[in-house]
Amino acid sequence: MHDAAIRGFASDNYSGVHPEVLAAIAAANDGHQVAYGDDVYTEHLQQVFARHFGAGAEAFPVFNGTGANVTALQSMLPRWGAVIAAGTAHINVDEGGAPERVGGIKILTVPTDDGKLTPELVDREAWGWGDEHRAQPLVVSITQTTELGTAYTVEEIRALADHAHERGMKLHMDGARISNAAASLGLPLRAFTRDAGVDVLSFGGTKNGAMLGEAIVVLNPAASDGLKFLRKLNMQLSSKMRFVSAQLIALLDDDLYLRNASHSNAMARRLRDALDAGIAAGELPGLAFTQRTQSNGVFATLPAGVADRLRDRGFKFYDWDAARNEVRWMCSFDTSEADIDAFVEGIREELARAAA
Repeated sequence: MHDAAIRGFASDNYSGVHPEVLAAIAAANDGHQVAYGDDVYTEHLQQVFARHFGAGAEAFPVFNGTGANVTALQSMLPRWGAVIAAGTAHINVDEGGAPERVGGIKILTVPTDDGKLTPELVDREAWGWGDEHRAQPLVVSITQTTELGTAYTVEEIRALADHAHERGMKLHMDGARISNAAASLGLPLRAFTRDAGVDVLSFGGTKNGAMLGEAIVVLNPAASDGLKFLRKLNMQLSSKMRFVSAQLIALLDDDLYLRNASHSNAMARRLRDALDAGIAAGELPGLAFTQRTQSNGVFATLPAGVADRLRDRGFKFYDWDAARNEVRWMCSFDTSEADIDAFVEGIREELARAAA
């Protein structure tokens, strides 16, 4: 029902399911298994997450990233608690108000140019403890990689964790693109999560080759409570959980997560390098980049009208900030070098047309 040759740059959610993940789903399909997570796949998944994040890490598979974030944060907070997050955070701008409406969570936002929080930025909202007139800031939530494609270093995460913990707060990580961060940093998952002080993690699979399914991963048991009940309460408890767990096992058991993310990062780098070379040669008038390219996203500004003409040619992507003609180009595990090269040529032609 669609042209399978079409590749877009709008979102890594647009990509299909990796063949190894599809094969894992099919392999889990024969016969019967106990429902609601008491199956052998979900049991094995606990061992897989413990291997990547350390003994005692506990994984709770869920349907999607919004469900993972909302349920994880609820488990970390009392009813009067609030979360400090970047203004660009997914929980603030892209989850339809679910943290507030479903989770009952107040989000205290901080503006940041690159999507990353610092201890100093956290302190803009980390105050008012004991004041019954103010929602109590008790969790700091960061996104790795950020919504602007930037990656936190281990040192930056450790500084945030120490800062939060010293003030009685906990650290949550939205890891929708955590695999891209691992590939970008060249580090195992544990190095910039558990070992850096992250308490609870939302682990993403859908953007990196899964059909559906993420996981809440509790790295510090003292930081989370009631997930067994909250997952059901938030309609995130899958009856046939083996099919979610099988996908995550396929991604993590043989480092498919890293292979996929390394490829999507490399395609974004290929796009950025080709355009950087064109700018240096004076061949791409009006193109400028707005963020560092540290994962699988490229953020840029274009002359007025160029983005629409590129989309008319079949290169699908989103405006990020239409007021300043900023766009976002995302690469996926199945983006090819030919896809990138064709896109670069299209950008070159449309910029030349705009300058003529």
